[in-house]
Amino acid sequence: MRYRVLAVVAAAVALSVVAATTAQSSKAAGHTLTVWLQVDAQNGWPEIVAAANSAFESSHKGWTVNVQYQQWSDHLQKFDATIAGNDTPDVIEMGNTEMTKYMAAGAFANIGSSKGQFANSGKWLAGLKASATYGGKLYGVPYYAGSRVITYRTDLFRKAGVRKPPRSLTQFQRELVKVGKMEKHVKGFSPLYVGGEDWYSALSFVFDYGGSIAKFSHGKWHGTLDSKKSIAGLKRFKAFFNATQSKSTASLDGSNPFPYTVFSQGRTAANYGPAWYTCCTGKKYAKVVGQFVMPSHVKGKPMPGFLGGSDLAVPAQSSSKPEAIAWIADFTSTASEKALEKKGNIPNATNLLGNSVNERAAARSWFVPQAKHWVDVENGNILKTMLSQLLRNKLTVAQAARTASANIAQTLNES
Repeated sequence: MRYRVLAVVAAAVALSVVAATTAQSSKAAGHTLTVWLQVDAQNGWPEIVAAANSAFESSHKGWTVNVQYQQWSDHLQKFDATIAGNDTPDVIEMGNTEMTKYMAAGAFANIGSSKGQFANSGKWLAGLKASATYGGKLYGVPYYAGSRVITYRTDLFRKAGVRKPPRSLTQFQRELVKVGKMEKHVKGFSPLYVGGEDWYSALSFVFDYGGSIAKFSHGKWHGTLDSKKSIAGLKRFKAFFNATQSKSTASLDGSNPFPYTVFSQGRTAANYGPAWYTCCTGKKYAKVVGQFVMPSHVKGKPMPGFLGGSDLAVPAQSSSKPEAIAWIADFTSTASEKALEKKGNIPNATNLLGNSVNERAAARSWFVPQAKHWVDVENGNILKTMLSQLLRNKLTVAQAARTASANIAQTLNES
């Protein structure tokens, strides 16, 4: 489902200012700070959230933090509804690709004057800082970043005679096929499991082959997934996917389980995804979990990984802005960021970076087009539809890519 265009969001914010004052004053009087975080935090680092809540409540007597966990698939739709209903949260986590549209619409408060309250703000990661800035003003605080790595079962790879990380995509595929044959007695076993519509994985292949999603020239956006190099990457992804997925485990629609869930059930030897996946692969495999950088089709190089991340913003309608800023400061403290790093995330500032697999994977990375309507491309499922079409053989790779490119260009060029 496509979300409201920028103008509608802006109108909703503008029309609700007066009504919001009464509604939000009532909420503030109850001394409750409402925070929306993604379910990643609930699954991966609940103790870090709890520590921030405790610190905030200790310094703000009479206040209670109400953390409400959201799903990436529908949190923007729900946020749009709260804007229209004059009942936004006080703090919201946004993906770094989602910020531009809402900053441009005036949906977030300008928190630039409070920048000094946030730890390490002078050394924030450039990519995250840029995603939280619009028109020279700061509307968000970098939370964490993450690249994508291979999380795998060392016991199965050693059993197959593999003791070192592969140096090329071809070698990795060959080793995965070997592991798959070795474990064929396990029902529904996939050597590597990744949901078929996981465009973060698929587009890494596109960028590995020199392709891209879209480019801006002559005053407009042009979709480029149908370029020669992009199609080469998509064809390689399809071949790799088909070679490493069990037909009874692989899912080509939105119902696919989390990759780490399949891992914890013993039905895969590897996942390609965020480094924090190690948190949820199951106690049974805790001692045999390893990670390495996804190899490129070019021997000796890493495959470019999506450098994603999240920012924390204060909705403009919140009447508890000082408290929201204080909670964000607690949640992004140096201690919190270092704890997030131990969970496999990339912390929000350069002075906190280490030498983890995740941080090494970020050496070659890619990002989505910096267009205010990119969020509509994501939420319009243009990329997921393309992958479903080409993996189900409903369209050829070239046909699916051509359709996606046209839809991307149309969406990005909306006024």
